[in-house]
Amino acid sequence: LSAMSSTPVRDPKPLLPSPPRTDAASQLDELLADLGHTQSKLTAAGQGAGMPTESVLDNMLDSLTRDLQELGITAAPAGVCAACRKPIAGKVLTALGKTWHPEHFTCAHCGRELDKGPFFEQGGRAFCEEDYHQAFSPRCAYCAGPIRQKVLTALEQTWHPEHFFCAHCGKVFGDEGFLERNGKPYCHQDFLAMFAPKCQGCERPVMDNYLSALQGVWHTECFVCTECLTGFSSGSFFELEGRPYCELHFHQRQGTICHSCSCPITGRCITAAGRRYHPEHFICSYCMRRLQKGTFSERDDKMYCQPCHDKLFI
Repeated sequence: LSAMSSTPVRDPKPLLPSPPRTDAASQLDELLADLGHTQSKLTAAGQGAGMPTESVLDNMLDSLTRDLQELGITAAPAGVCAACRKPIAGKVLTALGKTWHPEHFTCAHCGRELDKGPFFEQGGRAFCEEDYHQAFSPRCAYCAGPIRQKVLTALEQTWHPEHFFCAHCGKVFGDEGFLERNGKPYCHQDFLAMFAPKCQGCERPVMDNYLSALQGVWHTECFVCTECLTGFSSGSFFELEGRPYCELHFHQRQGTICHSCSCPITGRCITAAGRRYHPEHFICSYCMRRLQKGTFSERDDKMYCQPCHDKLFI
């Protein structure tokens, strides 16, 4: 009997990025948003005209900083983005102990932005839910898919609980557990039907209390004489064509029963008129003397010595 256990997958709780700061800078955010639109226009214009956009942007930032200071707003950077390593002047996202431009906080595998939803961390990197499970969750031995919730461990493998079932009939295992053969799980009924040795008498599976005889196994109650179904109390039996017989029925099948006493003939035997006799039972039915082969006559299924036959029937 093999063991199995069902435990939850060690699934890290999805994390949420810290929301951007919103208390001091609605006006600053608007100005920076305007700057972002201006930057896009200048970049496009610079590409078309061959103008260096970085110096233009620096001048605009300086001018914007002076304007903000005149308004009493300090435009100090909120941090350095962990992705692009540049100062964060607008909205800042905090996650994994670092600061990010919101658009730069992305899944390490597919690149999808993670600023508006949960994410999973592995090795200091952020992943969307699908990519995290595909890369790091245990795999089901049956369907090979990632196990997102409960995991069942059996046969040194992991399984979805609903995918751990009998390899023959497909029944999910209950409290009775399972039995293993060649790395596959089976319910008790199918395991016994498919792999347990069969009784030579009744052909049902043998589980315990068996006898080994005639190149096979037997239930103790099934090892009896094939003819009379009597057990072998003496512990000995006779074999004929692979089946067990008591002494009497073995000799009956062999044709070695004395015609006179109806007992088995185990030693010397006399055959006369198609019948077999113990030597001491081959006698005249009238005078009871032992007959000699060639000096007797048969009458009405009885043997007579020649003098008695002549006296009685001639």
